[in-house]
Amino acid sequence: MGEMTAFRAKVRGRVQGVKYRAFTQHHAVRLGISGCVRNLRDGSVQVDAEGDRIRLEQLLDILRKGPPGARVDGVETAWVEYTGQHRDFTVTI
Repeated sequence: MGEMTAFRAKVRGRVQGVKYRAFTQHHAVRLGISGCVRNLRDGSVQVDAEGDRIRLEQLLDILRKGPPGARVDGVETAWVEYTGQHRDFTVTI
C-alpha cells in the first residue's frame, strides 16, 4: 500500500438531486476508500475521504465527472492529514 492521506473536497454545480452521493459512495467503496459524503446547504456536496493517495486521486478524477444528470462546475480540494477515523464510506444527511 502507498502513502496514506486524506482530503476534504467541495463539489460545486448541479450535484444535488442527481444521485451524486450514492455515485460517490459506490466508487469510494470500489476503490477501498473510507470517509463520508454529504449535501451542504449551499447546494454543493462535501466529500471527506481517507486512503491510499493514488486511489484518492482516482476518486477525485471520478468526482470531477460525476454521474449522468450531474453538472460539476468545480471541485475544491484540501489535502489533510490521515487520521484513520473512518472505517467505511457513508452517505450522511
